[in-house]
Amino acid sequence: MEESLLYVTHMLNGILMLAIPIGLGIYLTRRFQSSWRLWWIGAATFVLSQVGHIPFNLGLNQLFKNNFIPTPPLSWILPFNALVLGFSAGLWEEFFRYFTYRFWAKEARSWQTAILLGAGHGGMEAILLGVLVIIAYFQMLALQGVDPSSIAPPEQVEQLQAIISQYWSIPWYSSLLGAIERIFTLPAHLTLSVLVWQVFRRAQIRWVWLAVCWHAMMNAVISIVAQKWGPLQAEGILGIFALINIAIIIRLHTPEPETSNILTQPLSKISIADSKLKEIEETSDQLDQTRYN
Repeated sequence: MEESLLYVTHMLNGILMLAIPIGLGIYLTRRFQSSWRLWWIGAATFVLSQVGHIPFNLGLNQLFKNNFIPTPPLSWILPFNALVLGFSAGLWEEFFRYFTYRFWAKEARSWQTAILLGAGHGGMEAILLGVLVIIAYFQMLALQGVDPSSIAPPEQVEQLQAIISQYWSIPWYSSLLGAIERIFTLPAHLTLSVLVWQVFRRAQIRWVWLAVCWHAMMNAVISIVAQKWGPLQAEGILGIFALINIAIIIRLHTPEPETSNILTQPLSKISIADSKLKEIEETSDQLDQTRYN
């Protein structure tokens, strides 16, 4: 019965990881009466950040492996790796957000536009992970009933068998943790986008460093909890972070500029009266001022 349910929940997990960010994008664009442009810019920002972030992490790993950078004592390996990887993610993603605001999305200078950029950034991460989850699901379906020794080298047969066995034997609720994680992670991306926006609102570069540190700290804590206590405990901590992030988003909310209400409205909703210039009453004094000397 449990395994039969996993056929549904594993697939549902991937579908939800796609549907949740897309649904959030639909809601926000309708709620803010905006186009999808900023959402897509945020999505592209995430992809571009990973183009640098992933090779950077691979290179850093090689430096540690070849002893170009000294490694800490064994007892410090877990927190050290969590902090280094968290700080790496924060640096690449938050500075790419900053460069996006600075050079690409120059019109994104309000709370609503920051939220849309963050939704695109976190949404694209969720979508890419969801695609990988669905691909893995079909791979595991294809591997059922197949002898691992016929498709893997001898030294990898046991490992492959363990992976397949674990995939089809976990509790059904554990198979949905990917979707739950995306629900809890999206508020973090909205918060980080709003934090980086403060650089332009307040003209203080320290806000991007605050975003880097907050990103690094969240990643490090979740990584440590997941490895020491397990995924369920990590999701619980991530849920607490989600509540904190929602509070930050609300705290940093500011009214939209007056012009943004007109610029984001469909043309059909802008009345002709809004575009009329105020009539100037003609007086003898005003007529005298318009004469050439």
